[in-house]
Amino acid sequence: MGDPLKHECGIAAVRLRKPLAWYHDRYGSCLWGFNKLFLLMEKQHNRGQDGTGIGCVKLGMPKGLPYVHRRRGIDKDALATLFRKEVKRFHKLARKGVIDKKDPESVRQGFDFGGEILVGHLRYGTSGEFDEGACHPFLRRSNWPTRTLMVMGNFNMTNAAELNQVLIRRGQHPVVGTDTQTVLEEIGYHLDEAHTDLYRSLRDQGVPGEEIPDRISAALDVTRLVSESAAAWDGGYAICGVIGNGDLFVMRDPNGIRPCHMLVTDEVVAFASERVPLMTVFEASADEIRTVDPGHVVTVKSDGRLVEDAFAEPRSFTPCSFERIYFSRGNDPRIYQERKAMGAALVPQVLDATGECLERTVFSFVPNTAETAYHGLMDGLRMHRRRQVREGILKAAEEGLLTPEVVDDLILRNWPRGEKVAHKDIKLRTFISQEKSRDQLVSHVYDITYGVVGPDDMLVAIDDSIVRGTTLRQSILKMLARTRPKGIVVCSTAPQIRYPDCYGIDMSELGKFIAFQAAVSLHRRAGRWELIDAVYEACRSELGKPVGKRGNPVRRIYDGFTEEEIADEIGRMVYPEDCGWHGTVRVIFQTIENLRRAIEGPCGDWYFTGDYPTPGGYSMVNHAFLRWYEGVGGRSYDLPL
Repeated sequence: MGDPLKHECGIAAVRLRKPLAWYHDRYGSCLWGFNKLFLLMEKQHNRGQDGTGIGCVKLGMPKGLPYVHRRRGIDKDALATLFRKEVKRFHKLARKGVIDKKDPESVRQGFDFGGEILVGHLRYGTSGEFDEGACHPFLRRSNWPTRTLMVMGNFNMTNAAELNQVLIRRGQHPVVGTDTQTVLEEIGYHLDEAHTDLYRSLRDQGVPGEEIPDRISAALDVTRLVSESAAAWDGGYAICGVIGNGDLFVMRDPNGIRPCHMLVTDEVVAFASERVPLMTVFEASADEIRTVDPGHVVTVKSDGRLVEDAFAEPRSFTPCSFERIYFSRGNDPRIYQERKAMGAALVPQVLDATGECLERTVFSFVPNTAETAYHGLMDGLRMHRRRQVREGILKAAEEGLLTPEVVDDLILRNWPRGEKVAHKDIKLRTFISQEKSRDQLVSHVYDITYGVVGPDDMLVAIDDSIVRGTTLRQSILKMLARTRPKGIVVCSTAPQIRYPDCYGIDMSELGKFIAFQAAVSLHRRAGRWELIDAVYEACRSELGKPVGKRGNPVRRIYDGFTEEEIADEIGRMVYPEDCGWHGTVRVIFQTIENLRRAIEGPCGDWYFTGDYPTPGGYSMVNHAFLRWYEGVGGRSYDLPL
């Protein structure tokens, strides 16, 4: 992606279904589960590289010994650093005689992460200052295991401000107003309530105090707890929690916006944000991995029972389409085929842009995440050319004109040519403060392969998406222009991103989108600023309505323009100035219809259509327009709905 987006986050959970001794005997290590957790997280490292956290809950620990542990870090390469430290600690404990590596119970009691329940989180920090305290998992401690709670997730709540007000009205004292805190405290509140009710009932029945914890643990209804906690949540989420007694639960939002997958075997129950890491780490087939159903919670009770139940009414299934376009690992077989299909779907537009002169066109991709779509585009172009050749040969044969010269002309010319043109060369360092110097540095983030593009060639570069256009304008096009082609065509496998997100992707500021800037530019040049004023008033009016009744008047900004007109304006806006090149630039976007055909099953497309899956999305888009109009930056979903 030319403009890198931050996405929160990746989760991993491993729940062993056998005693540690079983894994030691079979695999020769008491740390089998710990190692699997590391691999699950490493295979999802693409999802979050700003911070890492891991947690462990041990089952049935003797009284007086700790049963819940957590580590978090924001060091460079925090994931490897954190696990390396724990492995060193493990060996140090063994050298000191604190634990015996060959004695599973010794490891379980003496090593913090020698337990049966292991969870991990990979985080992107999407706003403000980011420190270790912002890393998941979050922990709510108590001297009652059934009131101790550890929570982590890949989520964003659009109504975090309102949810924190609920805590205040209840009498609680939230210190910070993040959605992470409100999720932890809301679940914790209902956990406390359930625990208190059960305790008093058992106490009043005369149950001995020593027996009460186990009785509470057995009776704790996690589905009810989750259902009560999530009743007011508006957002996209995949949340994993562990109660101190050993109940593990994983829940997914009712619209299925955020992804979550699971594997169940005789040895382990495991969860991850993506399917392929589970396949790779546990050597499982694709058929063995299933998704956690939207609006459902999967619970592994402390006694090992697996329970799955709905915690919310079913809603329209709208999984995030950016998972398919960009975020998820491309070695997932379904993701791979879908991305190839996205590239192939661009063929008609590419042929139109190049005049079907394939022999004078060089095809490439930038950045590397677009490579799979590039292969799909090339396959599609070859299929198009093969059909042309077949039809030409059949026609020539029918007319008796199938000469060697005709065969040469039909078969041996005008085939698509692919080259590796762009190379990611350096990472921009932020110590350069002057804007002009920064722009000059950005333009050299990529380097090119010289000599593969001629002055009479068109250069077609495929990208997975174009969001803000900043990198395209400041870096990519200037780099591609150094090849001195006749013209450059940039193809986006995603449609025009016109509306902000509020469900976990770092793109909530409307004014930063190049498609929005282009539409406003067209209105300005046409002297229609009164329409902008009218949309502003309409957004103010919408925010005066009840949350569930709000619409999206921002759509009017794009009404009256074709997709091609906006794309042409984007091409004008990103044209690389001051580089001594005078060729043409054209920008092509995937159509929404082709995106839907390429993706298997439903997809959430609110970024392109403005059709939000929850009421909070409509509140956020109105706030986003007001902020842009008033010249105020910041995330729109931080405001009260």
